[in-house]
Amino acid sequence: MDKPLPPALPAVLVRDAVEMALREDLGRAGDVTSLATLAPGARATAVMNVREAGVIAGMDLAQVAFAAMEAGLSTVRRAADGDQVEAGTAILEISGPARAVMSAERVALNYLNHLSGIASHTARFVAETAGTAARITCTRKTTPGLRALEKYAVRCGGGSNHRFGLDDAILIKDNHIAVCGSVTEALTRARAYAGHLTPIEIEVDTLDQFAEALDARAPVVLLDNMPPETLREAIAMNAGRAVLEASGGVDLHTVRAIAETGVDYISSSKITMAAGTLDIGLDIDIKE
Repeated sequence: MDKPLPPALPAVLVRDAVEMALREDLGRAGDVTSLATLAPGARATAVMNVREAGVIAGMDLAQVAFAAMEAGLSTVRRAADGDQVEAGTAILEISGPARAVMSAERVALNYLNHLSGIASHTARFVAETAGTAARITCTRKTTPGLRALEKYAVRCGGGSNHRFGLDDAILIKDNHIAVCGSVTEALTRARAYAGHLTPIEIEVDTLDQFAEALDARAPVVLLDNMPPETLREAIAMNAGRAVLEASGGVDLHTVRAIAETGVDYISSSKITMAAGTLDIGLDIDIKE
């Protein structure tokens, strides 16, 4: 598989996310602690340091947070999103008005801590599947309002993205099938509705449902909560006809066995919903 180009976030998404977070933090009166304790002319230099090994994500957000506070504040990037770094690595240098540095610090760190945590956790899943053809992918189980950023962090960690919302792909789940009456009927209706650029995937729980999906020419099938031995049976039945995704019961202890069955994709909500934060701190030196 060719190596994909580095992930990127549209500048407008970065700007909007940072402005929202800064407005939330600054409230109605601004950073009253810094206004009360730091002289207007005080300058500061600071370094963001990674305190544990991991994968970086969110550098644009951090830099824009500082830049949004003060035009005279400068930043120098020492790491890029997607970089695997060791504890003690300096990733960003900041210099400028002390009030601005202090006021932007938490927003910058919140994004970096959170997104780097997701990127690092994703990278662990990717490492567990090394040597197989399976790709790790996220789900729609994301923090409300942060989906685009969290899915970006998944890509920084070497994972891939599932659909971004209900509007960019048709994913027929068990409840859709129950209301439609059958796998075949659900697929028939989906094909009649979809445009030629709208992907269609169907979720199945049993091998009987899977056989029906294959007979109905499903292009992508999600094999839900199937143990590895059942997944292997599905692979044999498939004979290369459909793209296969495994989901359900996926964690760092099970993902290797799932990948070794030969599925194309493995989706897990845990790479976004169960990821911790990456410990990154800011060390500052105030200069008058």
